[in-house]
Amino acid sequence: MKIKESWGSRLFDACNAVLMVMLAAAMLYPMVFVLSASISDNAKVVSGQVLLWPKSLSLAAYERLVFNPDLWISYWNTIRYTTVHTALTLMATAAMAYPLAKKWLPGRRYVLLMAAFTMLFSGGMIPTFLVVQRLGLLDTIWAIVLPSLISTWHLFIMRTFFEALPEELEDAATIDGCGTLQVLIRIVLPLSLPVLVTIGLYTAVNQWNAFFDALIYLNDRSMYPLQLMLRNILIAGSNIQGEGDTSYMETMKYAMIIIATLPILCVYPFVQKYFIQGSMIGGIKG
Repeated sequence: MKIKESWGSRLFDACNAVLMVMLAAAMLYPMVFVLSASISDNAKVVSGQVLLWPKSLSLAAYERLVFNPDLWISYWNTIRYTTVHTALTLMATAAMAYPLAKKWLPGRRYVLLMAAFTMLFSGGMIPTFLVVQRLGLLDTIWAIVLPSLISTWHLFIMRTFFEALPEELEDAATIDGCGTLQVLIRIVLPLSLPVLVTIGLYTAVNQWNAFFDALIYLNDRSMYPLQLMLRNILIAGSNIQGEGDTSYMETMKYAMIIIATLPILCVYPFVQKYFIQGSMIGGIKG
C-alpha cells in the first residue's frame, strides 16, 4: 500500500527542494556570469550591462590570450608543478602512512603525536623561506613542490584507510614471498584507489590554484605558474607581457579565469565516484 505522507512532510520536502534550487543557482550564477563576460564586448562588461547572458558576442579576449606566449609558458609550468607535486605527495604520504598503520611499529604513538603537532603549529613563513633559500631551491620547481609535500590531514586519512584493510591479504602475500615494499605496491595500493584518487584530487586542485608560494620563491618570469599570471591581471591590475592595449582588459580577466578553471572542471567528473567514497573515510574510523 502507498503510504500517505503528512502535510508537514510534504511541506518539508517542498521547502527542501526550493532551498536546493536556490543554492544550485547561487553556485552556478558566478560561473555563468564569468563565461558570459568573457565572450561579451568589453565596453558592455565595464558598463555593467552584462548580468547573465552575453552582450555583443566577441572572442577578442580569448584570441589575445591564446596567441600570447606567456599564457602557454605559465600553463606548462602549472601542469608540471601540479603533476610532480601530486605524484610525489601520493608516494611520500603512502610511504609514511603505511608503517604508521601498523600497531607493532616502535614509537608509532610519538610519531603520530609529532605529526598532529604540525597541524596546530608551524615554523612560519620566514623560517620556511630561509630554509628554501639556504638549500638553493629558489627559482626551481622544488621550491614549489617540497615545502608542502606531505599534508598531515591527508596522512591521517590514508593511515585510517590502510588500517581498515584486511590483514589476511598482507599475510598471504608475505607467505608467497613478498617483502614489505612489494606488499605495499602490489596489494595495498591497488586496494586503496579511492583514497589515493581523493587525496590526489585535493592535492592537484590546491596546487593548480596556488600562487602564493610562487610569488615568494620565484623571481624568474619564465617560471611563473598560470595562477600567478591570473593574479597579476586580476589583483595587481597589470597587463600581460607584450600587450600595450588595455581596451580588452576587463574581458581578458574573465577569459583568463575560464582558461585557468577549465582543466579542473574537466577532470572532476571522471574521479567523482572515488571522491565521494574517499571523503567519508575519516568519519568511519579514528
